[in-house]
Amino acid sequence: MRRTFFNTPVIRHFCLALSWIGLKCAGWKLEGRPPKELKYVLIAVPHTSNWDFPLTLALAFLLRFDIYWMGKDSLFKGPLGPVMSWLGGLPIDRSKANNVVKSTIDAFNNHDRLIVLIPPEGTRSKVAEWKKGFYHIAHGAGVPIGRGFLDYGRKVGGFGPTFYPTGDVDKDIADIKKFYQDITGKYTDQ
Repeated sequence: MRRTFFNTPVIRHFCLALSWIGLKCAGWKLEGRPPKELKYVLIAVPHTSNWDFPLTLALAFLLRFDIYWMGKDSLFKGPLGPVMSWLGGLPIDRSKANNVVKSTIDAFNNHDRLIVLIPPEGTRSKVAEWKKGFYHIAHGAGVPIGRGFLDYGRKVGGFGPTFYPTGDVDKDIADIKKFYQDITGKYTDQ
């Protein structure tokens, strides 16, 4: 994959120190362990606030991750576009079918190490159903799903147990969602 600020030598060390200090001062803690595999889909739930982004980046630095994340394509327009790409962003045009699932599966098949962060809600707004692309990517690539979370109620971010897709999408997503029942987003009405 390409150069991001997670793998830029001088920036990486500076951001690691800044992340550690910032999270400590804000009272946030890290809990759980990421999947042991070198390749996996990482879901981020709940996604209710713009604050989720810097907190997730800070936690990724503490874990010394080199992650890529999917975001709406409008984040990548204008002068901030190159910055968002450098931050590990992968633009997704939600207005049309772009075969994102297949291209992401291909990326997993072509790399020895890859973590792709996907918010299954697809938005910060309240949704009745999760989008299933994250699941189809993980199942199609034969990689597990890391259950990432930010619990604003406890000021804890981290990981739940790693999930291995079985192919029964509806049952598996219901099982994945059970882990998040007691996790509180920044805005509980979302």
